[in-house]
Amino acid sequence: MEKFVTKLKLIFRDPILRNKILFLLGFLVLFRLLSAIPIPGIDTSSLEQFFSSNQFLGLINLFSGGGLSGLSIIMLGVGPYITGSIIMQLLTVMIPRLKEMYHEEGEAGKKKFSQYSRMLTVPLAALQGFAFLTLFQKQGVISALGGFEMFANIVVIVAGSVLVMWIGELMTEYAIGNGVSLLIFAGIVAGLPSAVSQLLFTFEPSQIPLYLGFLVAAVLITLGIVVITEAERPVPITYAKRVRGSKVYGGISTYLPLRINQAGVMPIIFALSILLFPQMIFNFLANVSNATFQSISSFVLGILNNGWFYSIFYFLLVFVFTYFYTAITFDPHAISKNLQHNGAFIPGVRPGQSTADHIAKTVTRITFVGASFLGIVAVLPIVMQSITGIQALAIGGTSLLIVVSVLIDLVKRIDAQVAMREY
Repeated sequence: MEKFVTKLKLIFRDPILRNKILFLLGFLVLFRLLSAIPIPGIDTSSLEQFFSSNQFLGLINLFSGGGLSGLSIIMLGVGPYITGSIIMQLLTVMIPRLKEMYHEEGEAGKKKFSQYSRMLTVPLAALQGFAFLTLFQKQGVISALGGFEMFANIVVIVAGSVLVMWIGELMTEYAIGNGVSLLIFAGIVAGLPSAVSQLLFTFEPSQIPLYLGFLVAAVLITLGIVVITEAERPVPITYAKRVRGSKVYGGISTYLPLRINQAGVMPIIFALSILLFPQMIFNFLANVSNATFQSISSFVLGILNNGWFYSIFYFLLVFVFTYFYTAITFDPHAISKNLQHNGAFIPGVRPGQSTADHIAKTVTRITFVGASFLGIVAVLPIVMQSITGIQALAIGGTSLLIVVSVLIDLVKRIDAQVAMREY
């Protein structure tokens, strides 16, 4: 407790760290204020009824930071930006020039890559905005829109998405933590009171064992997330001895810490984006007057709404994206070169390509554990919801996973800033 108080004092005494915290809080307050400004012509009662019966929209609401449930001007949140980033990262696998730009051109290449992701956000936001407005019109949630009104609302929605994207990037640059993850975190935390009240209002004494089981599962999932996030596989490293004049340098043995879950919470966010995008498209096509589109959409939505199919597909996406994101963010060749330049080597492994292959093989093995855990944690609440029929459980599991992961990352970043200033 004393150590915590000391850190808290240091945070508020140091002007740079204090400003970062204040920037973070200020951006979050601005984000919540924007999510409370609705687009015109909303039927509030119809909107609440529509959201309470639709798990798909509940999951999308996570990415909008709660903006979609109120049809605010930032109703799409960071969803289009995340989708654009995923598309760009997938294109690096197919287009060598993009891969070169991202991995080999340094900071300038990554900035250019991010700029392409931002540009892709605009058409994606326009497409998603049009699809949602059409869907909500068909359901009677918003009044019928003419051509000009539809265009004006789409412009407002796109501008809101770009604004949220900008706020997220400002948070990453001037505050602490990943701005996009923190905005999703803020939306989840803001929705906790309504989720808890929903559980309390629908409470039945016969469901006490289910609620207790869910509480135990939540505690175990939280513990598991913390353990897997913090777990590391140490790879032994030895620094070669170097003689300079009369002094001997090196000869020290240490280790290279490889995290079991290198990707963090991003595979969950990626998988949800991929799952939600086809659902959004086919939900839109289901309301088109063409009979062929309606029948195809009904068939596809029937498959996607099947609990077991959804869970298996979700698990596979999380598993694959864990490996994919790890491959993008973790470069064994760069680590091998760095070790070689610093006169370090892994005992029993030749420097250069052999070291890179050894590190890559180790990361592949430990990522299997992290990917399997993330996949199980992601689908477990959906399976529980299918068995119990309690809607809040399906969304609650994904929310818990994101909240715990973002909090761990934020605390570690603050600790790093405090430690840097202490020394």
